[in-house]
Amino acid sequence: MKTAPYGSWKSPITSDLIVGQSVGLSEIRLDGHDVYWLESRPEEAGRNVVVRHAPGTAKGEDILPRPFNARTRVHEYGGGSWTVANGILYFSNFADQRMYRLDDAAAGPVPIAPKDAFRYADGVVDSNRPSWIGVREDHTISGREPANAIVRVDLSAPQPDGGTVLASGHDFYSSPRLSHDGRWLAYLAWDHPLMPWVGTTLFAVQLDANGMPAGNPLKIAGGQKESIFQPEWQPEWAPDGATLFFISDRTGWWNLYRCDLGTLGIDAVAPMEAEFGRPQWVFGMSTYAFAAAGRVVCSYSSKGLGRLASIELSSGRMTTFDLPYTDFQSVRAEEDRAVFRAGSASIPASFVLLDLATGKTEVLKKSNAVADDPGMARYFTKVESVEFPTEGNKTAYGLYYPAFNPDYNAPDGDKPPLLVKCHGGPTSAASSTLDLLIQYWTSRGIAVLDVNYGGSTGFGREYRERLDGNWGIVDVDDSVNGARFLAKAGLADGARSVITGGSAGGYTTLATLTFRDYFRGGGSHYGVSDLAMLAGDTHKFESRYLESLIGPYPQRAELYRERSPVAHADRLFVPVIFFQGDEDMVVPPNQAEIMVEALRRKGTPVGYLLFSGEQHGFRKAENIKRCLDAELYFYAVNVFRTGLAF
Repeated sequence: MKTAPYGSWKSPITSDLIVGQSVGLSEIRLDGHDVYWLESRPEEAGRNVVVRHAPGTAKGEDILPRPFNARTRVHEYGGGSWTVANGILYFSNFADQRMYRLDDAAAGPVPIAPKDAFRYADGVVDSNRPSWIGVREDHTISGREPANAIVRVDLSAPQPDGGTVLASGHDFYSSPRLSHDGRWLAYLAWDHPLMPWVGTTLFAVQLDANGMPAGNPLKIAGGQKESIFQPEWQPEWAPDGATLFFISDRTGWWNLYRCDLGTLGIDAVAPMEAEFGRPQWVFGMSTYAFAAAGRVVCSYSSKGLGRLASIELSSGRMTTFDLPYTDFQSVRAEEDRAVFRAGSASIPASFVLLDLATGKTEVLKKSNAVADDPGMARYFTKVESVEFPTEGNKTAYGLYYPAFNPDYNAPDGDKPPLLVKCHGGPTSAASSTLDLLIQYWTSRGIAVLDVNYGGSTGFGREYRERLDGNWGIVDVDDSVNGARFLAKAGLADGARSVITGGSAGGYTTLATLTFRDYFRGGGSHYGVSDLAMLAGDTHKFESRYLESLIGPYPQRAELYRERSPVAHADRLFVPVIFFQGDEDMVVPPNQAEIMVEALRRKGTPVGYLLFSGEQHGFRKAENIKRCLDAELYFYAVNVFRTGLAF
């Protein structure tokens, strides 16, 4: 082993390796005997491809031809861009936001919605009345906020009007779910200024023979202080009577409930202090599904780590599966099969098939194959869940990744530089799934703390609400206190600590660097610097988000200015590098450019990389690679001062 200072180690985990062998894995679905999933491929400029895996085959087969890209811009963040029924694929294409169907790969996709300013997401297929039911976002009226609705789109011919409206009048809709007999439609709705993790309402409406609402919708659950997630109807094997399942945080934890539509009685399926739901940033999310023999397969998280379990509905008995994963998403089931996306600190995000009868698993697809190479996996560090004290005698959480490389030892007395990573949202959470972007740093002798600051999900509603009115305070304090905790424990060098984050995490980064004197540099990836500008220049979904995080605007304009880093650039004296997409509609480029110019005028070291054709989050391989290497170079020169570690 070589002896070299922390932060100067050379690593085989290069940016080329990361972008060249990685794909994004998001949604997985079952259709008959086949399994379908969605891959996002950096090497294809971030194109989203639907893949089919048939029983007995070694790998999946692309069914979405070039140049089609299954990605919707409803709510800008998208999700739920595709569904499949009886072997037919229905999807929204990114380039024109038009909806298509694909029956025959040789014939190619056929449009089923008008080429106009409509966007579609989160659909289900009504096989009784051949149609697609989902969320439509209407951008046809210039100068006005887009209108959202639940619509029915006839699958027999293109719809010139964009579909028939089934539900409208609320600002937002999601999760339309059709009962198996086609008689009931359930959906979620909410209005400004609420976000879906704050308050949503679950409705159910009876449909007539033509599939139109037969009366007024019933309010099942929810409200301004109750967040409902993923409604699902009882499957065909259930007892007679319409029963609607859903997840609610009415007790302070997202738990699973069911409602008998005959009596409107609601009871908890398996109450516990754990989170069965997730923040609905995107459509198409699923944390539970019905299997055979009256069982529900579900995922839940406790203190930041996930589990997969089976619940026997007749007794409420829960059985946890013994699996090597700590993070679960996109749970689907049918008969004795379950599929899901899973990962752990040593296993990359993977699509997994579980045989519920035998307990055997089959990995269908991994987001990268690097972990399969023992020579490469030996460079992976382990993750440790940490709790640390923070303001108000409270406790905050994080995932700590020690600096590690089997080829190096550090000199006696040397401590590693620390990179504090702030997740986006801010209503979101750090993931425990293997992330090569983190291993890129740790294998070069740089420790990483992925902070689950107050306001993060996975720790109950009270923890989420710590950020109410306190964005730029609680998250900032927790980020600093997490770094101090590691430095005090001798696990990091406080004098060589940097902070980085994307989107809302970019705001936390800039606010921490501006309003606290602890970190020696940082990186903002499409981060917010001007809160007032964000309040007046962002998309509909988040246009009122800041009312809960900061306060109403413009009534609290002074508070917005007080919390905006750009208004206090004179207090920022450490190097910062900015990364931005020129098509970002969530945080427009001017957010970064105003801050960059302020730092340049002061003579503070600053970097700015603007990427053409990128939106909110980078998808192109060459841009992901450039971001990684540029950020490392920037810190090595301006903060770590230990030489380059490429």
